[in-house]
Amino acid sequence: MIYLTAEPALTLPEEYRHRGEPSAWAKMTRPGQPMHSFLEAAFFDAARNLWLSDVPYGRVFRISPQGDWQQMHRIDGELHAMRIAPDGRHIAVDYRNGLIELTGPEHFDVLSTGLPNQPFLGLSDMCYGADGTLWFTDSGRTSLSDPRGRVYCLTPSGNLRLLLDCVPYSNGICLSPDGAWLYIAATRANQVWRLSTRLPETGLPMVGTFLQLSGGLGPDGLATNARGWLAVAQAQAGRAYVFDALGDPLAEVRLPDGQWTTSVTFHPDVPNRLYIVDAQTGSVFTSDIPD
Repeated sequence: MIYLTAEPALTLPEEYRHRGEPSAWAKMTRPGQPMHSFLEAAFFDAARNLWLSDVPYGRVFRISPQGDWQQMHRIDGELHAMRIAPDGRHIAVDYRNGLIELTGPEHFDVLSTGLPNQPFLGLSDMCYGADGTLWFTDSGRTSLSDPRGRVYCLTPSGNLRLLLDCVPYSNGICLSPDGAWLYIAATRANQVWRLSTRLPETGLPMVGTFLQLSGGLGPDGLATNARGWLAVAQAQAGRAYVFDALGDPLAEVRLPDGQWTTSVTFHPDVPNRLYIVDAQTGSVFTSDIPD
């Protein structure tokens, strides 16, 4: 494994830094601390814009390839992640509101609040498969003392299925490039779990520990590239890890500033270029991972 230091790339502009009273989510997660933002859920769209969600203040930002920031959505919610669906809709997982569609700059429609008699605990992250299936996590405030974090899938036909309900804070989620495997961050266990996307017709899928990590709070955002590498944002450790498809370590990337490492994504045109989000400083860092 090689050791690298990431380079600063982008920083949340001053005009977008919250100066007022922290939101309820901010007070819950960082009691007594001011919070200018909490950036998460980085991804690139087809035009190579970088998108970020700001959880405590219900915002979504789009950053152009030239580095220009634009606030695309701001709602009364706690947006943990947003993705562009295959049909172009902006679908998001919101800790307070559930699974939603962002229908305008300040408007949204609720798509689901959970299964009958089983409301969501508090949604956390999401990803789309090539077939249009949506996979998402429902962490709530679960942990090792209450390991009932959930993982769901929503088929293109609208069938919502509970896959797991035993995860100590189900958080980041992503698919292998061929769509065969689903990776899930079990944050409070400091693990990354893996299961096959070829689900049984009934019952629970088999799931195993793919990675056992240490230090920090545990894994947060996950991302894969075309080579099958898996990047892991290690929360509250100021670093990200990169592993190959077999789980062997390739690189440890440390940030020069900030420890609230929340999210990672690879550039679609440069598959070894990793983008790392730090919520403490409201910044994005980059590092090229050698072959």
